[in-house]
Amino acid sequence: MNRTETDHPDGEPGANPDGEDEHRRPGELAFAVFLLIASCGLLWSAYGIAGFEALSSPGAIPMATTAVMVVTCLIVVARTAKLTQTPKETLRRDILPLTVVLFVLLLVIYGVLMKPLGFLPTSALFLVIAIKVLAKRGWAWTIMISLCSLLLIWLVFRIAFSVLMPSGIVPEAEFIQIFRDLFSRGAEQ
Repeated sequence: MNRTETDHPDGEPGANPDGEDEHRRPGELAFAVFLLIASCGLLWSAYGIAGFEALSSPGAIPMATTAVMVVTCLIVVARTAKLTQTPKETLRRDILPLTVVLFVLLLVIYGVLMKPLGFLPTSALFLVIAIKVLAKRGWAWTIMISLCSLLLIWLVFRIAFSVLMPSGIVPEAEFIQIFRDLFSRGAEQ
């Protein structure tokens, strides 16, 4: 059995929906223009480091790199603009389905809530929503898997590796001290 598994509704693998090079996918031109604008912004920032004084100046390598990005983005935009859009695909169904849009929003909300709420409540909320949406299981299973995963992540990164995470509304320092006291009493006996 030599069948390629894909998530594409048409069951076609690869970047080109038709397997042909004369069609562009929905949103491809807009993304290429976005990359060109971002590359121009990076070139301007690189120029702001030290200008273009000499090849040995601190901004020479960043400027050369971003200049290459601008040139290649211009080529990509020009080539993409010449292509006709594929009639088989839509932006909403094939490129940005509702699940992708939801997770982009969830990640933005996660970033915004991280500082005021802290790592534990924000991550718990994110995991519960993400697992519920993706697994489509019951609430008890979703909450159990989310909280167990969060506890494991917290123990590994915060306790074992001492990675600092925003504590927010949870008295995380007190929890850590309880763990340290438990382990230090066990070592003394």
